[in-house]
Amino acid sequence: MKLYCLSGHPTLPCNVLKFKSTTIMLDCGLDTTSVLNFLPLPLVHSPRLSKLPGWISKDGSINLEKELKECAGRVFVDAQPEFCLPERELLDLSTIDVILISNYHCMMALPYITEHTGFTGTVYATEPTLQIGRLLMEELVNFMERVPKAQAATCWKNKEVQRMLPGPLKDAVEVWTWKRCYSMQEVNSALSKVQLVGYSQKVELFGAVQISPLSSGYSLGSSNWIIQSHHEKVSYVSGSSLLTTHPQPMDQSSLKNSDVLILTGLTQMPTANPDGMLGEFCSNLAMTIRAGGNVLVPCYSSGVIYDLLECLYQFIESASLGTTPFYFISPVANSSLEFSQIFAEWLCHNKQTKVYLPEPPFPHAELIQTNKLKHYPSIHGDFSSEFRQPCVVFTGHPSLRFGDVVHFMELWGKSSLNTVIFTEPDFSYLDALAPYQPLAMKCVYCPIDTRLNFHQVSKLLKEVQPLHVVCPEQYTQPPVTQSHRSDLMLELQPPPMPYRRCSVLSLPFRRRYERVYILPELANSLVPSEVKAGVSVATVSAVLQSKDNKHTLQSVPKPPPVAPSKKRKRVIEEPPVTLSPKPLLSGAVPLEAFLATLQKHGITEVKVEETAEGHILHLQAEDTLIQLEEDGTHIVCDNNEPLRTTLRDLVLRFLQKL
Repeated sequence: MKLYCLSGHPTLPCNVLKFKSTTIMLDCGLDTTSVLNFLPLPLVHSPRLSKLPGWISKDGSINLEKELKECAGRVFVDAQPEFCLPERELLDLSTIDVILISNYHCMMALPYITEHTGFTGTVYATEPTLQIGRLLMEELVNFMERVPKAQAATCWKNKEVQRMLPGPLKDAVEVWTWKRCYSMQEVNSALSKVQLVGYSQKVELFGAVQISPLSSGYSLGSSNWIIQSHHEKVSYVSGSSLLTTHPQPMDQSSLKNSDVLILTGLTQMPTANPDGMLGEFCSNLAMTIRAGGNVLVPCYSSGVIYDLLECLYQFIESASLGTTPFYFISPVANSSLEFSQIFAEWLCHNKQTKVYLPEPPFPHAELIQTNKLKHYPSIHGDFSSEFRQPCVVFTGHPSLRFGDVVHFMELWGKSSLNTVIFTEPDFSYLDALAPYQPLAMKCVYCPIDTRLNFHQVSKLLKEVQPLHVVCPEQYTQPPVTQSHRSDLMLELQPPPMPYRRCSVLSLPFRRRYERVYILPELANSLVPSEVKAGVSVATVSAVLQSKDNKHTLQSVPKPPPVAPSKKRKRVIEEPPVTLSPKPLLSGAVPLEAFLATLQKHGITEVKVEETAEGHILHLQAEDTLIQLEEDGTHIVCDNNEPLRTTLRDLVLRFLQKL
């Protein structure tokens, strides 16, 4: 069993498991942190960005003024943003049989895998994962296509040139593999390969293994996966949460008795308490609005935004924010808000019960009805005529490199009354803000990450007790910035097996057993013999047929009768004779009783010698040796066949024939 690791990002994993003749890809996360190296894509012409100076090396030897721009001491690529894809050279991706998706954030690289590698398999995901994943991909494509950039920047990727660049461009990895965003046509083609599954549904793969998704408690439809054969079990835990939020709670008990547990997608903010961050979010928002400023919340169009709106719903009246407009701007805003209300069976129990009252499970439905929350596909059209300040705007993309958020950063960045509140943990807020410096608006960092922290995961692993744990190497050492915090790493016995991008692990357990079926007619012909109380044994002679990874014992076919031929043949072909198998022997030969039997048959001169394996009997008059051992008996005598046969029969008297 082998694990190929194609992504270096622990919360955007992409691994391939080879298990029992099947090749299974576990997630295909897209590392979007690479876009932080690019200039933002403004929706309207930005004089500030267009006037940024080009970058020339200090000695003047490298001139990349057309490709690289300098802003507040940092260098950015002036081109369409590109993404860091999972590794595609480590193994032939066309050999992948299935792709298992754990949540909608971990499927953003799917079109690159399914459309450009010769992939012909099936993708398995839950319905909310598919539908919300589609929205996020559609939004990403929309953000890119509405602000096209003609020029491509490639010179800076030259290894010799990249070495001379200032950081972080200098340290960017695998830059030649970075790719522009896919098209909507590729998204639709990729998602047409998805087969929907429900929690605890069992799906057979080629008769070899069975896969089953379990609720992971992190987002709508998010799953952990069980991959098992008759005698082995692998659990894949990715992006899980034990906190009480809107999704169904995590199913922990089904993870028990795993031979290997692959662990990814832990919290990116182990020191930040989500409840504390929500409180800070609300208080900073209220403070800014009261001072007459606007609040900008860069966020994804699904996920934490549902919890933020629910939190604000409870907070609005008490904080006297009843008249403040809330705007949610995204090409998929309407679909996202509606989907959250219709996936009732994927929600936690108290939200499910609301559906039967009937009430909308999320309070943002009421915010929309009372006109407190308005949603728009973009800043153009209706929004521009209905827009009033001070207000709160939720919009994407959290990287601040594309989407409507770029417009609001340019619009509100010059005033210290305004505040930008970062809630998504995927991007460093300082890196996200870098191309907007110098910035007057206030910045608040309230990362809300509900995924498992190290304390929770240690407790979980104690309960489910897998034999082996595999995880990204980042989890086996404290964070670089807090090297003294040994509580921010996984400490297990035996230690977890770490992996990094491009590593191949041989997982440390061997398959020992295989299930074999026996046909009823063959079973009917067996004759069990009792070897000891309650234990019976039967011998079987059969043909083993293996088909579709199922093994069946069938009766030995009888040779067909030969029809009499009129023509004379020089050689008469006899049908092969099927010999009946010799009986198997069990039991032990008791020394004293055997000596007494020999005496009865006139063999009296017997010298007994004890050995490590048993006894050697030397029949002196007959010049014969009998070796009595635990697993066999040997009779050695020269040219005396009648004596050997007699001795053999005497030995057989003490043994049981099967």
